[in-house]
Amino acid sequence: MRDRDLYAKLLGIQAPWAVRDVQLVDEEKQVEVFIDHTGPVTCPECGQETSRYDARERRWRHLDTMQYRTILVAQVPRAKCEKHGVKQVHVPWSEPGSRFTAFFEALVIDWLQEASILAVQRRVGLSWDEVDGIMQRAVRRGLQRRQLTLPTQLGVDEKSFQKHHEYVTVVSDHQSGDVVHVADGRGKEVLREFYGKFPEESRAAIDTISMDMWGPYIEATMALVPGAVDKIAFDKFHVAKHLGDAVDRVRRGENKELWAQGDKRLKGTKYTWLKNPENFTAEKWTGFASLRESKLKTAKAWAMKETAMGLWDFDSHARARSEWTKWCRWVLRCRIEPMKEKARMVREHLHGILNAVVAGASNARAEGLNSVIQWIKYTARGFRSRERFRNAIYFHLGGLDLYPAGATR
Repeated sequence: MRDRDLYAKLLGIQAPWAVRDVQLVDEEKQVEVFIDHTGPVTCPECGQETSRYDARERRWRHLDTMQYRTILVAQVPRAKCEKHGVKQVHVPWSEPGSRFTAFFEALVIDWLQEASILAVQRRVGLSWDEVDGIMQRAVRRGLQRRQLTLPTQLGVDEKSFQKHHEYVTVVSDHQSGDVVHVADGRGKEVLREFYGKFPEESRAAIDTISMDMWGPYIEATMALVPGAVDKIAFDKFHVAKHLGDAVDRVRRGENKELWAQGDKRLKGTKYTWLKNPENFTAEKWTGFASLRESKLKTAKAWAMKETAMGLWDFDSHARARSEWTKWCRWVLRCRIEPMKEKARMVREHLHGILNAVVAGASNARAEGLNSVIQWIKYTARGFRSRERFRNAIYFHLGGLDLYPAGATR
């Protein structure tokens, strides 16, 4: 088989396109495949055969041929259509506007699912902007292809993407684990806009909405979701996050006091207090005993947090209310203000916590999404814009069909 026939077969080149020549540029470790348009020209808008206006050379990066980079070079005609004017003919191996073939973009998409943009650009020899462009196009086509329906089990959360209180709102499907909506900010209008995309009967069919105890989210949900008071659920993940923050505030304050006395017991223990006890090794748990069993205020705050974490297994609304009410009374009697503040918050939002307890609203999806989003932020080393942060979330968590037309895994 001749090289032209071989590459035509490998690339799937068919009439009216034909491989004219294949050249090996050895000094550049590159194979160049030259393709011509040999048939009549049709308008890419209406499909009508029309006259050729001119042709322009374009180049695309393709999958490597062994250790050689492969470049497709084609004289792409422009059609002169009476109705649509001068339009460039579409090529079958790449999507409009891309300088890469569909199969090369699919390869980069696969790499991006596993590694950071920086790692991928080093591996495939592209610039940061070129790899990012492939990701942006993948998300755009994925969102265009998606048939969005309103899930019956929603999760709503805020995610910071910079240190200066810059946030996006993330709405997810707790059944599939897919992110269905990402929007700038965390005000009530953000969530109202999302709910407003769906008719009232779809909103009424929602079973649970797991969220943080954030006023604007609650307000928007109460306004647009029928029966929202019995559907809003403040799940274990979000409650644990609030109580963990309170424990850390206690630790920081107490550490300053102890440090002034020459006592360094709390130095470097932040993540020990915040760690889920189920994730301790036997050795670490034993080593933690002297701190958690001490008379430190931090130890008492930690005990309060862990007691609350044990109040999620009731199937009776009345029993759950009784136990959570006892917990609030206990914490409100202590002299640890950060914990008292959280107890007041729990008491104010108790109905939503009870909804989560009795409905068995799982926090596993929220924890999973949070860990992936933290990985996205870490591998990006900070995002310069919320648009890129949103797109990265959709890329990794949107459950989208990302590949260019004609490319498969």
